[in-house]
Amino acid sequence: MRERLTVIIPCKNERMNIRPCVESVRHLADEVLIADSGSQDGTMEIARSIGPCRIIEREYVHSGDFKNWAIPQATHPWVLIVDADERVAPELAGEIRRILECGGPLDGYWIRRENYFQGHRIRFSGWQSDRCLRLFRRDLGRYVGDNDHAEVRVSSGRVGVLCARLRHFTAWSARHYLRKLDRYASYQAEVWYRAGRKPRPVKLALIAPFRFAQTYFLRLGFLDGVPGLQICALTAFYSFLKQALLWEHHRAARQPDPEAQAATPRKTSAA
Repeated sequence: MRERLTVIIPCKNERMNIRPCVESVRHLADEVLIADSGSQDGTMEIARSIGPCRIIEREYVHSGDFKNWAIPQATHPWVLIVDADERVAPELAGEIRRILECGGPLDGYWIRRENYFQGHRIRFSGWQSDRCLRLFRRDLGRYVGDNDHAEVRVSSGRVGVLCARLRHFTAWSARHYLRKLDRYASYQAEVWYRAGRKPRPVKLALIAPFRFAQTYFLRLGFLDGVPGLQICALTAFYSFLKQALLWEHHRAARQPDPEAQAATPRKTSAA
């Protein structure tokens, strides 16, 4: 007997993505559960217009926290997490159907991702090895980690890898990708600061050229042409930005609060 599947789509302000994402999973899912974190661009109106989707809403803290809130609300015993900028291709849908039909000893599956930047397939730059654990039994899988790159851990440890790939349309413009990187870097720098990590001037100076050389030359990013050049440059900037924001946190902590200074009465000399 075929086991049933809930597809969870976390989203916020994904007006351009939500319809093609839902349509890519419509014939695979027994339930489509859209978990929204405060969309204000018409995303939810589109979601309500395209078919039987269940919508839940809550404030966003970070990716792992938000998805862990959504997972127990799935109706069915298997869960597939699909971000709004991802698409389930027919080959992947067919492979997942076969798993649900035959059951088996595994409780979760890693899925490789086919990444696109500005519509171009990125085959190198380190993106070729991208994979994530997205298909798992609802009661056995939870995200571990306090940032936007948290990963699912299946408590039984019984996991496999699917052959077909998940299509990931990372960004349609450099501006869009920069907004993502700014959000990720801001959160990571705050996590590091709270954990007591200290900024290092040498790392601040060298991390960007090191990361560019690593992705563009060692990981063959130059073979992806101009899109690959942009990816490697933006990855280098992201590494620099995390260090710069960590330094900013420490600098702000050392400086006195201007409002507190203004509120403190000054001593005056006697006439």
